[in-house]
Amino acid sequence: MHKVVIIDGCRTPFLRSGTDYADLMSYQLGAFAIKGLLTKTGLDPALVDKVAMGNVISNIKTPNVAREAALTAGIPSTVPCHTVSQACISANRAIADGCLEIMAGLADIVIAGGVDHTSDTPIQFPRKMRRKLFNAQRLKTVGDNLSFLASLRPTDFVPERPQVAEYTTGRVMGEDCDIMAARFQVSREEQDEYAVRSHQLAARAFEEGHLPEEIVEVSLPPKFKPITRDNGIRGDSTVAAVSKLRPAFDKKFGTLTAANSSFLTDGAAAVLLMSEEKAKELGFTPKAEVVDFVFTGQSLEKELLLGPAYAVSKLLKRQEMELKDIDVIEFHEAFAGQILSNLKALASDEFAKENLGRVQAVGTIAMDKFNLWGGSLSIGHPFGATGARITTTTANRLQQEGGTYGLLAACAAGAHGHAMLLKKR
Repeated sequence: MHKVVIIDGCRTPFLRSGTDYADLMSYQLGAFAIKGLLTKTGLDPALVDKVAMGNVISNIKTPNVAREAALTAGIPSTVPCHTVSQACISANRAIADGCLEIMAGLADIVIAGGVDHTSDTPIQFPRKMRRKLFNAQRLKTVGDNLSFLASLRPTDFVPERPQVAEYTTGRVMGEDCDIMAARFQVSREEQDEYAVRSHQLAARAFEEGHLPEEIVEVSLPPKFKPITRDNGIRGDSTVAAVSKLRPAFDKKFGTLTAANSSFLTDGAAAVLLMSEEKAKELGFTPKAEVVDFVFTGQSLEKELLLGPAYAVSKLLKRQEMELKDIDVIEFHEAFAGQILSNLKALASDEFAKENLGRVQAVGTIAMDKFNLWGGSLSIGHPFGATGARITTTTANRLQQEGGTYGLLAACAAGAHGHAMLLKKR
């Protein structure tokens, strides 16, 4: 197989839903990320073989958002583009698709990443109203139209409220995380401490120039005021302050709050993948090599957010490696309770024996290797884009910290997990 290398990655600033990106569409955010990547690397758009983007909240006007984003960014129309969706690991899936094409010799240069724009979430009418509107396509006469108008009722116009809920179980993800945190005995105090850690590390990473290195400026008409930083990071967060918040999901017994849960976010991210041969031919210096990756599925009832534990175990076992061999570790932070539960699962002999087919625990993750530039709790989590952000951060940290191996992992709705192993170049 051909080796896959990561040349570079970038992203738009990640903004809280309903703020400065509110009037955009998803494809426009995606275009900013792709165009920024082309500018940052100096790559000729005509050399791109494929574009793949992850997306969760789809706009029916742009179902293949990768195509619209790529064309807007200046990618030639002769370059095929496709969009994938696998909840919070959609960008990871897009990157994996790009890697597989390169490994198989079907492509040499792939731009992969993702975008999500919760500010532009489609709002639906009730099903009975949608049926009436669908049937209205056949109306021809004045009488037909009058009959249609007479059939409408006030309740037809009450929209369905969008909700980030698991279709199979009917529970929102926060409810599942509350259950999981209780199962792994993760306290409210532990979660608040971890959330504050994320915000403080992200703020420091921004001031030290690590996060700005990943971000491409976005300027929007009519004033074209430059947007250059994430607006969800609260570097002044304290445990004393966040501990005052009330539970957000289980109002009586829950430990998850708005502070220790990731927030709705708009943003896009992209990564430039190449075959090792093509990178040498064009004179590009890779940041990292993609060594291996896995995707997993778990029980939706009991293990919705335990994907990282399963995926990391599977990947390390396949590579005959241990956690001590890893220098940089990046996990997606859906909730502080999710992170801490997965860390406890990985460190548990009992969990390893009962769930992972191991005789002992995968191991304890050293926190001085873990999410040192903040994470989704502070930076934000555009569902379809986070995987590309984490991939870029892992490659950049390997370069900055001088490590050899980087491990990234994420959970996703549908009880999926993902892990990828990178090696510094």
